[in-house]
Amino acid sequence: MTLGFRILPRSRRVDAALAERFRALPVANVSDVMSRMTAAGARLRPMHAPGAIMSGPAVTVKTRPGDNLMIHKALALAEPGDVIVVDAGGDLTNALIGDLMLAQMVKRRLGGIVLNGAIRDSAAIRAQDFPVFAAGVTHRGPYKDGPGEINVPIAIDGMVIAPGDLMIGDDDGLLCVPFDQAEAIHAAASAKHAAEEKQAANIAAGTHDASWVDAALRKLGCEGLD
Repeated sequence: MTLGFRILPRSRRVDAALAERFRALPVANVSDVMSRMTAAGARLRPMHAPGAIMSGPAVTVKTRPGDNLMIHKALALAEPGDVIVVDAGGDLTNALIGDLMLAQMVKRRLGGIVLNGAIRDSAAIRAQDFPVFAAGVTHRGPYKDGPGEINVPIAIDGMVIAPGDLMIGDDDGLLCVPFDQAEAIHAAASAKHAAEEKQAANIAAGTHDASWVDAALRKLGCEGLD
């Protein structure tokens, strides 16, 4: 075993049908039912055209900052619908992908890429709806020396991603849904989304009940309520 420079097989992968069902749910609703305790940090933002939705199984990559050798290999290994998720330490000195790698991902019908690092060719990436989430932009290109690992557990700002977990993303950001909990989280998030749609309808109809606000303030001992 060569620690730090190895390619492992992926033993599990969230079902494509389940990933498709998550596309109808706002990431914020999924985050809410996960107790708002999981996130990749506000630094990782959508770099693509507004409105694109990401939902697919993770192929994980751990690489040294500024090096994309193992990202190229992960791109070749990934299956249609997969999301490549890269922990590059958050360093923004060198870009890890640009428009040429993006073209390969689109051609291979991947589901997106998440980079705890930087991109370049940002105008070309913003012009497309292929999901790209990253921490920054720089013109300086990457190195291709390694080391790195593929299909090992990684963490981005406290969010742990295991190979085959579900990665979702929209204009609000991205989230990892653990493989073993994906069905239960989908059910809870669907109920949350339905409740919010009902609330939105009540607001539009002028029947929204906001009495809970004063009730909460009274419970907390707030003075000056009417």
